[in-house]
Amino acid sequence: MRQEEIWDARAARSYDTPGTGMFAPDVLGPTVDTLAELADGGSVLEFAIGTGRVAVPLAARGVAVTGIELSRPMVEQLRTKADEEAIPVVLGDMATATAPGAGRFRLVCLVFNAISVLQTQPEQVECFRNAARHLAPGGRFVIELWVPEVHKLPPDRKAVVFRFGTGHISLDTYDVLTQQVVSHHFDFEEGERTAELFQSPHRYIWPSELDLMGQLAGFELESRHADWQGGRFTADSASHVSVYRLPGGGELDPAGGAAN
Repeated sequence: MRQEEIWDARAARSYDTPGTGMFAPDVLGPTVDTLAELADGGSVLEFAIGTGRVAVPLAARGVAVTGIELSRPMVEQLRTKADEEAIPVVLGDMATATAPGAGRFRLVCLVFNAISVLQTQPEQVECFRNAARHLAPGGRFVIELWVPEVHKLPPDRKAVVFRFGTGHISLDTYDVLTQQVVSHHFDFEEGERTAELFQSPHRYIWPSELDLMGQLAGFELESRHADWQGGRFTADSASHVSVYRLPGGGELDPAGGAAN
């Protein structure tokens, strides 16, 4: 199934969970704080901007945010919160689409595992290259990504439960040969005999592989932390926030370009 078919109108309507989950203040707050700091007064391009979970509060802080998004329904949901003038969005593939102002952004961001929706290694490399094309010299590309949990796979098993609670369970099924993983999210009511299923395919990436992708696009790894609060990344970390930087460039002007 193609990504634009997965992220349809139904998925877009159910994506936002104000105040809880990904939208909980203790999750969203540090994310926006860090991105605003990395932008340092310049403009930001968000790949896979979705419904504006990050972009809307970032723009509310006065940061100029532009987005690229493949799913029209997700953008339509974003438009219930911010218009085109406030947050311009280009409909297209984040690995290839070009946003106005390319070459002048201070920061490109790709959060909450979104790079993994690109299904092949070449597409993921092109995503890095597209980020580089949009950045001013010295600009940064920040990626939030989970660490593959293949070490949790029991012998001869292919599934790992990664979240469960009242009325919900999520599990990943792995193909370690192709680095493909499918996330299965089951929602159900207590006492009911049926559940609603949402599935999304991904290609998982090891941190070292991600670094090599960055090098192929001309980036250097500037920092890696376990979370948006700056926790230390270790062998036991479940995810990471990695910041890549392009070389060169003098002082950046407020619009995101290099000052003369």
